[in-house]
Amino acid sequence: MQNIEKGIKIVVSDLHFGTGLVNSDGSRNFFEEFYFDRKFSEFLDYYSSGDYRATPVELILNGDIFNFLQIDYKGHFVPVITEPMTLDMINRIIEGHPVVFEALKKFSSSDNNSITYVVGNHDQGMMWPLVQLRLNEALETEVKYAQLLYYFDGVHIEHGHMHESANRMNPKKFFLRKGLPEPILNLPFGSHFFIDFVLKLKQKHPHVDKVRPFPKMIRWSLINEPVMLFKSCVQVLGYFISSIFRKSTYSTAWSFRTLLKVFLESAIFPDLSDAAKSILKDDRVHTVIFGHSHVYQHRQWADGKDYFNTGTWTDIVSLDVNSLGKITKLTYVLIDNLNTRPRGSLKEWKGYHRIEEDVVIS
Repeated sequence: MQNIEKGIKIVVSDLHFGTGLVNSDGSRNFFEEFYFDRKFSEFLDYYSSGDYRATPVELILNGDIFNFLQIDYKGHFVPVITEPMTLDMINRIIEGHPVVFEALKKFSSSDNNSITYVVGNHDQGMMWPLVQLRLNEALETEVKYAQLLYYFDGVHIEHGHMHESANRMNPKKFFLRKGLPEPILNLPFGSHFFIDFVLKLKQKHPHVDKVRPFPKMIRWSLINEPVMLFKSCVQVLGYFISSIFRKSTYSTAWSFRTLLKVFLESAIFPDLSDAAKSILKDDRVHTVIFGHSHVYQHRQWADGKDYFNTGTWTDIVSLDVNSLGKITKLTYVLIDNLNTRPRGSLKEWKGYHRIEEDVVIS
């Protein structure tokens, strides 16, 4: 068995850092989704002080930490993303979240602490070598880049997008080079769809991708906004059909079978429990941790097999009767590796008590 240093590990995902709440011209940045800079700073401070000061702590950033897909380049949202473009984006993110990056730098300055980065579908640009070096430089540490999967001592951690046809990357071809002046990211179909279609829809309906469960939003729209729903469905269908015949050096060609699978999966909106259960059939694995779905979860199967989803630190709009309205839960998974085998638990960060704080209206 792999020899793992005793300590604790904290796993977060789907923070979706953008370029900050305020644009360079002073206007409100409506594409920013992360509002909890100070609470995240306190979160890191808590796990590197007090009882944890002498404890080895590893922060595992499990995908979609940076929201590259939702950041413009010189005023345009484009699916053709090069390394220099991504460098520009991460520099703007660092500038837009100074409290967060100062906290990360302070956290990693302790000899006991370390940071591991697992790539998701919104931050595929973290695979560029110069972008990794830029993050290392900003944090003044050597971040461990695990690419798509991080495994240790029976714990399997990945973002989760590789188990969806729409967002699955080609692990043999992360970049496209043929016939191009410089390499670009080989984005999956879901990323192209998000940039080409969803971002335009979000300009009129900002919460369209934040509603859970999504099928209930469809039923709600059928009653309350049938015209918008009909137009959107027609546009989605047209996008899928045109994608079959579209030939471009800037993206992988998608077959009819692939797009049909994407369409059918999107229609039933599956969660990632089945994928986790399949991984847990391996006798070497006792814990699976995903993100991606934005829905926090803990399921336990027989023989001590655990599945966790870390949820998100962004707002979710719930249409479930039991949790109707806007929900924000700063959830994460704590892995205790101090005694025998690593054991996980789903946690919610409440933050330090304060008398008042700003309310962000999104």
